[in-house]
Amino acid sequence: MLLDRRRSGVLLHPTSLPSRYGIGDLGPAALEFVDYLAQARQALWQVLPLCPTGFGDSPYASPSAFAGNPLLVALEPLLDAGLLDADDLAGLAALPTERVDFGALLPLKRAALETAFARAHDRDDLRGAIDQFRTRHAAWLADYALFSALKDDLGGAWTDWDAPLRSREPAALQAARDRLRDRLDFYVFSQFLFFEQWVTLRSHARNRGVAIVGDIPIFVAHDSADVWANQSLFKLDEHGHPTSVAGVPPDYFSATGQLWGNPLYDWDAVARDGYAWWIARFRHLLELVDLVRIDHFRGFEAAWEVPAGAETAVTGRWVKGPGVAVFHAIADALGGGQPPVVAEDLGLITDEVRALLGTTGFPGMKVLQFAFGDTPQNPYLPDNYADPNCVVYTGTHDNDTTRGWFENTASTAEREFVTRYLGTDGSHIAEDMMRLALASAANTAIVPLQDVLNLGSEARMNTPGAPEGNWTWRVRPGGLDPERARCLAEMTSVYGRSQTDQ
Repeated sequence: MLLDRRRSGVLLHPTSLPSRYGIGDLGPAALEFVDYLAQARQALWQVLPLCPTGFGDSPYASPSAFAGNPLLVALEPLLDAGLLDADDLAGLAALPTERVDFGALLPLKRAALETAFARAHDRDDLRGAIDQFRTRHAAWLADYALFSALKDDLGGAWTDWDAPLRSREPAALQAARDRLRDRLDFYVFSQFLFFEQWVTLRSHARNRGVAIVGDIPIFVAHDSADVWANQSLFKLDEHGHPTSVAGVPPDYFSATGQLWGNPLYDWDAVARDGYAWWIARFRHLLELVDLVRIDHFRGFEAAWEVPAGAETAVTGRWVKGPGVAVFHAIADALGGGQPPVVAEDLGLITDEVRALLGTTGFPGMKVLQFAFGDTPQNPYLPDNYADPNCVVYTGTHDNDTTRGWFENTASTAEREFVTRYLGTDGSHIAEDMMRLALASAANTAIVPLQDVLNLGSEARMNTPGAPEGNWTWRVRPGGLDPERARCLAEMTSVYGRSQTDQ
């Protein structure tokens, strides 16, 4: 188990990598980042969900829990393979390098992949590999490709489609497959490219001693292939609309809570099906990554259920989840033993959630930015970590960067407490907090790359509840400062987290 001894790693979503074509991808910059991690003596690279993005450009609102994000497909290999030429990429090469402009990027990247797809038709060397890929991933790929093709053809949400397609009548589905065969083939091709490149990247990471931490959001988007193909597993009305949606009550991030809008699971129906969909989801992701972080773990104990149509999450209520039963089913299906999981146990955590975490044995999360808001008994303070079976973060993708937090977000009381606790004046707060995390008793320490590079609020990845401006931050070309890697490597060695220290 990778989390049962002292290790450390870096949090960075691949979209934030530097690249030549408008968004971070799985190409040369990703391979170079793995090398950067190895130079910094890091054992872990934590990514966020790798699936296609949805509302607000968020990977947590995806049209598929299984598909890879085609925006992450690197274009250099397609140039090398003769599927693209430089003229095909002129528009993408003109996009900004310091952020992702999703509005400009989406049609340009789609056009490049369409061009590569058209040229691949004549390539016998690809046809067999694509057919094998289609067969191997048929359990999810067939529905995802058809869903995506129907979205292109009909637009709107799947609940707007004619009843035979909405309710998945076999004759209607077959007629759509026949009519949209070329579109289905395009989506299969795009997924083939993503998975081929991901396998190459993961192999490079393994060779460099870097394990990858993936991410499973507990909920899925309503307008997704997952809900359309598995309607009986969700709380929907006879037309496919959610009867209630997920969110969280008022918290640190929002006085009115967060209204996520995802449909809730009908856990009784999921249980009757032997938790097959959840087992398939874990099995699929664990073929791609070494460990899995479960986002919003507390939802397995109880989820905040808000009536459909509510304007805020204030009117919600807690509704019981499946508890440990789903994890027992997953463990049994995957061969027994505890699956390699990190539980995101932030927010309103009750005794019941703590009991579930203890029963599973999964390590929970400690976020240092949450440690200085009240008393010295705060459970996120490192001297209160009674059990090393946890993962400490300076901050997560939902937090401001540590420097930005200290300069702009933290209260006066928090700034005074953190400087007293650290015994510093805060002028090197990101490095101080990195040191605090790595020195802690926690088995695992994870630092966002923004903190490694000592960046401010301009590098924040996501602000929960903000409708726009999220998920756009990127490392500038040449921004992987080798001096910062050496600094992290030194801390990692001093505090016994380097692989050579094991």
